[in-house]
Amino acid sequence: QVQLVESGGGLVQAGGSLRLSCAASGRTLSNYAMGWFRQAPGKERRFVTGISRGNGSTYYADSVKGRFTISRDNAKNTVYLQMNSLKPEDTAVYYCAAANSGTYYVPLSPYEYAYWGQGTQVTVSS
Repeated sequence: QVQLVESGGGLVQAGGSLRLSCAASGRTLSNYAMGWFRQAPGKERRFVTGISRGNGSTYYADSVKGRFTISRDNAKNTVYLQMNSLKPEDTAVYYCAAANSGTYYVPLSPYEYAYWGQGTQVTVSS
């Protein structure tokens, strides 16, 4: 079992920055492909970014490329999401997730993730 806890969300003005953290317990995060998803009210949960196990390849949704950065600190067993140049349309609940064991690539579908955090709210005001 992997337990994931997100933190770092909050209210920020457009153009501002936030860093989300996803701390894991129970397993070593470096053994899992990790993803960040977000869900706005009334919308489906959507892929934001992910990092593969092994070589740590990263992938980003087009909407966040150049603004968001995912990283992993193996010593702290934590994955981060640095969000810069935030826009009102980035407002959502953000979730981190660990992919099914043995997955080396970064899945884009939430159905390929076995473990989820509780989510953290990010609100960007205009």
